[in-house]
Amino acid sequence: MPETSGAQDLSIGQVAERTGLSVHTLRFYEREGVLANPVRRGPGGRRFYNEDDVEWLRVCIILRASGMPLPTIRRYTELVRQGSGTEEQRLTLLRRHQEHVVAQMEKLTQCLDLITFKVGVYEDHLERGPAGQMCAASSLPENAGHD
Repeated sequence: MPETSGAQDLSIGQVAERTGLSVHTLRFYEREGVLANPVRRGPGGRRFYNEDDVEWLRVCIILRASGMPLPTIRRYTELVRQGSGTEEQRLTLLRRHQEHVVAQMEKLTQCLDLITFKVGVYEDHLERGPAGQMCAASSLPENAGHD
């Protein structure tokens, strides 16, 4: 990811505020090699970032939130840094992760279905009052608890 020439310098604190990451996490990401551009240093070793860095960090945040492991993000970053000619490898990496996210979403949908069902059971029970009978596993929805 090329740096934007003449871009406004941002301090590590400003980047932390804009991305929601802690200063500690930003330093960790730098050490782990997940930043697309090398962090520039000013006098006294102060870190300076630009808008491209912030945008790249937002991509990393989304990938991490989707469950992509840090080593995979690092590999993706390495491929991006290598530039043209790595698109097929990047696509393969992202497709693999996409499959993982879809499977995760399907599992979460099953979990949500069960929770929604149980909320309805308890709401019905409370509407009927103390005379209603409850069973912890009563009438589970179809496919509840099954892979």
